[in-house]
Amino acid sequence: MGRDNETPEERRERLRQKELKHPASSIHGSVLSDLVGGLGWKGTGLMILLLIIGFIIYATFFR
Repeated sequence: MGRDNETPEERRERLRQKELKHPASSIHGSVLSDLVGGLGWKGTGLMILLLIIGFIIYATFFR
């Protein structure tokens, strides 16, 4: 069955499958959520801790 003869349900399913192949699409979230999801809770906590320490060092020496 070609694209000219497909039903609306088939077209929706085809578009949904196409969107699932691209994980950076809007339905899956942003780059930050991908980063946090890939790091796990320990990696995310370490990243937040490093950002806080970096801010404290910046505030101490550059003000």
